Amino acid sequence: EDRSLLRTDAVPEEGEDVAATISATETLSEEEREELRRELAKVEEEIQTLSQVLAAKEKHLAEIKRKLGINSLQELKQNIAKGWQDVTATSAYKKTSETLSQAGQKASAAFSSVGSVITKKLEDVKNSPTFKSFEEKVENLKSKVGGTKPAGGDFGEVLNSAANASATTTEPLPEQTQESL
Repeated sequence: EDRSLLRTDAVPEEGEDVAATISATETLSEEEREELRRELAKVEEEIQTLSQVLAAKEKHLAEIKRKLGINSLQELKQNIAKGWQDVTATSAYKKTSETLSQAGQKASAAFSSVGSVITKKLEDVKNSPTFKSFEEKVENLKSKVGGTKPAGGDFGEVLNSAANASATTTEPLPEQTQESL
């Protein structure tokens, strides 16, 4: 063994007084120092043995995984899944998720109320005298043009039939075109 690599003096811990450490080292007898050196050598030997055992176990583990067909990518996927599971289990994630969920519900409720307000406004417009007057004018136009449907129907149908009727009256009929030639 190379004893020169072994440190025989105590290293002060953070916040420990260096002078107190030096004086404690000086108060040790030669017999106590020799006992500490033996213990130090024993602990270092145990660490080296444990490192060798750990390396052998890791090699054995790699061989088992190879035989089972477990590769690094699968392990990475498992680690990511476990990491995500660990993240979702944290109270911060749960609290954030809950807050976002509540915000989403509030936004949904707000959009719903906006939609109902718009629907009510449209109903108010449809029931207004101006709209009814416009609807009557469209009905009159339709009856003047000679629509085939009875008066009534929804607003979209009335507009479509009025547009079709006005388009047919502006185009010359095919018979008229042939007669003029």
